[in-house]
Amino acid sequence: MESLALVPTTQAGLPYYRFAALCGFPEVTHGIFTRWGGVSGGCYGTLNVSARVGDEPSNVFRNRRRIAATLGAERLAFVDQVHGDRVLALRFSGEKQGPRIWETGQQADAVVTDRPGLLCAVQVADCQSVFLHDPHRKVVAAVHCGWRGNVLNVGARAVEAMCLEFSCRPRDLTACIGPSLGPCCAQFVNFRTEFPKGFRKYRVGPDRFDLWSLTRDQLCQAGLQEGRVHIARVCSRCRSDIFYSYRKEGVTGRCAAVIGIGRPGERR
Repeated sequence: MESLALVPTTQAGLPYYRFAALCGFPEVTHGIFTRWGGVSGGCYGTLNVSARVGDEPSNVFRNRRRIAATLGAERLAFVDQVHGDRVLALRFSGEKQGPRIWETGQQADAVVTDRPGLLCAVQVADCQSVFLHDPHRKVVAAVHCGWRGNVLNVGARAVEAMCLEFSCRPRDLTACIGPSLGPCCAQFVNFRTEFPKGFRKYRVGPDRFDLWSLTRDQLCQAGLQEGRVHIARVCSRCRSDIFYSYRKEGVTGRCAAVIGIGRPGERR
């Protein structure tokens, strides 16, 4: 797989990708994980991190722990994704750490934090994972954005939360859009009823859409500088040999996209 935006990485035998645009920030720990390197079998092979797609819960837990260990997470937080626009803000408060794998129990599709050692995960299989980072305030966000998320503009909601909760400035943010459904495969036969009319300019065929550009423009409209929005430009359906693809496979697993503020001296 070739992508100028992504850097292939292997650590402790687990393959994943990092964004070149984030590698220059020593405080950022992040990874775009593939479908490989875990313990799940069958259609979930092998690094499925979702407990809601039919996989054995023990396999999901082991896969999540493997990711947490690889990135050195003190806690790895998961939310209940519902294709909405709610943003969960987790502030640093110095409290005693809890379980390493943290099910927050909150319904949200974006997580924002400034807590060192806490990594935030979103689960994807064709949906976009979006990372946001403020190098001045040392704040990051992980966003789950499917087409419903685009309709609700969940990326902009995450930017707003970073500004309101952590005093970030949009022009300071770097954004990275992970492997997801590309314009080659993002087919929406019911787009006239599913999408606002303003989305029509992102149509690249009779019923296909460039959701990557749509998300980029939504982030720029929220105040980000276009030169700081980076797109992996890897279609998850075309590369289902590397990433899970719901569109291609139906019953399948979910990949983890993880970001957080590492402890001083860490760099992953």
